[in-house]
Amino acid sequence: MSKIITVGEPMALFIAQEEGPLENVTQFERSVAGAEINFSIGMSRLGHQTTYITKLGKDPFGKTIENFLVENSIDISYVTYEENHLTGMQWKQKVEKLDPEVFSARKNSAASTMDVDTIEKIDWEGVEHVHVTGIPPALSRGCRNMVFKLMNEARKRKVRISFDPNLRPGLWNDESEMVQVINELASLADIVFPGVAEGEILTGSEDLQEIVIFYHNLGVETVVVKLGEKGAFTSTEGAQFFTSGFAVEQVVDTVGAGDGFAVGVVSGILENLPLEDAVLRGTAIGALVVTSSGDNEGLPDRHELQKFMSSQMINPSV
Repeated sequence: MSKIITVGEPMALFIAQEEGPLENVTQFERSVAGAEINFSIGMSRLGHQTTYITKLGKDPFGKTIENFLVENSIDISYVTYEENHLTGMQWKQKVEKLDPEVFSARKNSAASTMDVDTIEKIDWEGVEHVHVTGIPPALSRGCRNMVFKLMNEARKRKVRISFDPNLRPGLWNDESEMVQVINELASLADIVFPGVAEGEILTGSEDLQEIVIFYHNLGVETVVVKLGEKGAFTSTEGAQFFTSGFAVEQVVDTVGAGDGFAVGVVSGILENLPLEDAVLRGTAIGALVVTSSGDNEGLPDRHELQKFMSSQMINPSV
């Protein structure tokens, strides 16, 4: 189907197998984490050709991640190895409700050494979409310059861009720098996916209308505000609408739900679905993601998505 490019930092993920503070946990299950990895896997499972750009450490976890990407049919043509830096790692708490505690060891990781040279040899032939989050720009100055160059190159080539702020305050020097850079990047995108809490930080308002107006004034065509289990609020070209969330029997882990939401919306747009149906698909995939303990295990293939949506609606467009 489509050809999509994204860039990010993958990490080896260790998921606690017992509840309680991470310092007391003795058993972990290993997986793979990273917002852009989640997005890539989700798009791939729906049949979209996705290219993932990153740098890995020359360590066992880097090789695990490479194998994981290949197993999920993700193009790794621009994945390289860094000799003197390690792959980032992350540990995640097991909880019955609310968000889990997550601890990361990612400072000076291999991915943080990416720069404009990392994307210099991209083959843009057939590329239809670029998806970026606010995480790589927080890793290093080189990563930040790379993301700006990638987005500007895509704009020059009239390739559609989606941007998920995905705020990680702990990775930034201070909040004012984070807000400035994230909003500069958002101004280069066609579609922006802020969460409502992120919108308040980035725009100074929790009012949905004020959030979407802020980004429209920056030149963003479509703004989709994520409302968690309540769904989403979309504003584009004079049209606005709410989309309800999907109910699930049990929320196991909320990490990755926003990435799943982006998968649904972007894949729907690439398949020429009406925007309302694309956002509905996003809420469905976001709901499916929270039913599993891993960051990306709940991302559905097309059959699983259709089955889930059909169980809650009549004649869904999937």
